[in-house]
Amino acid sequence: MARITGENRNFLFLQGPHGPFFGRLAKMLGRSGAKVWRVGFNRGDQAFWPEKASYIPFTDPQDQWSGRFEQIVDTHDITDIVLYGDTRPIHAQAVAQARARGLTIHVFEEGYLRPYWVTYERDGSNGNSRLMDYDVAQMQRILEDAEPDMPEAPAHWGDMRHHVFYGAVYHWFVMFLNQRYRNFRPHRSIGVGKEFLLYLQRLVLMPVIAADRMAASLRIRYGGFPYHLALLQLEHDSSFQMHSPFTSMTEFLELVIAGFAEGAPTHHHLVFKAHPLEDGRVPQRREIRKLAKAHGIADRVHYVRGGKLAKLLDHARSAVTINSTAAQQVLWRGLPLKLFGDAVYAKSEFVSEQPLPEFFDIPTRPDKRAYRDYRHFLLETSQVAGGFYSSRGRRQLLRQVVDMMLAQDDPYQALEQGTAAPRQQLSVVS
Repeated sequence: MARITGENRNFLFLQGPHGPFFGRLAKMLGRSGAKVWRVGFNRGDQAFWPEKASYIPFTDPQDQWSGRFEQIVDTHDITDIVLYGDTRPIHAQAVAQARARGLTIHVFEEGYLRPYWVTYERDGSNGNSRLMDYDVAQMQRILEDAEPDMPEAPAHWGDMRHHVFYGAVYHWFVMFLNQRYRNFRPHRSIGVGKEFLLYLQRLVLMPVIAADRMAASLRIRYGGFPYHLALLQLEHDSSFQMHSPFTSMTEFLELVIAGFAEGAPTHHHLVFKAHPLEDGRVPQRREIRKLAKAHGIADRVHYVRGGKLAKLLDHARSAVTINSTAAQQVLWRGLPLKLFGDAVYAKSEFVSEQPLPEFFDIPTRPDKRAYRDYRHFLLETSQVAGGFYSSRGRRQLLRQVVDMMLAQDDPYQALEQGTAAPRQQLSVVS
């Protein structure tokens, strides 16, 4: 077997998750013999990159990025690019150019099996993932010779405070020290100042939000009524923006509430569960109340702000979502699931094809055995134990992912060809 080495590999990092993960990853790649550079698009990118000599600021107008990317690749003989998410405009453009030049494209994302895993793939993630091309029967054939390792479904978001903290710090740098990067344009629809204030507000109001969440959860838990869950997402997230049929979260809310009002038994309730990082830029609670009142079901609709999903799932009848990764917990429990967007778990064995009113009346259950095989396939390929935001999570992630990046085969090819290295998994999740 060939020795794992970074020799003759030149990595170009683009934008990463908030915080020091990309800097730590680059340092370890350097120790493997690879050379590493980083393009920074704003002061937040620069703040978390430890090596000034390898930092390349991009301060030109955005329409000059394509030519600058080609120049950097040629100057440094780049063989690999590394990025977090593949759909923001600067990344999508770089990915297309890198693919045309035959470069290796390393894509990180939040875990498909959150919160104790990170997703590592090549060429694309979410709706652009190679997982979209696999059916369950193919996965089962590939897994025939693999040893099963099935940790319990994650029950809470492990790095929430760290995530919010690094988001606030990042946007503070962009808001107050970004003079060098006057041409920077964020990929979000709101300004950097507003984004910073939302992160800061979220950080400061965590105790208040927790109290509100606890009160809502107790009303549902002790209400004694059957209920269905609607798993909400961030409207500005790439999964919603690029891989769903909706242009706004309100469209999804209206569709779900109308379907529930038409089809659900009149003693059933509907619970909207907000994303853990929902920051209020979309007035979800107000929209839900207005729509529920319009459909005459205001007394049967509830809203929960973030928090743990597991306890709500324990007594739910079914769940609906656009394409949230939280739906993996729904499937793990064998609950019926209705999906509206593109997702890596959108397989016919798992997701109901019923019309929404019929689904809320008598939902069909997923094939739980097939889902276990699917989950096993993910754990053997793209899901890496660890996290971006806490020091403990980063350490765990770095122990595995550097070797995966230096390997010749991507995670899916490695499993198919029997070249995958032993994987560390979490045996206890609480």
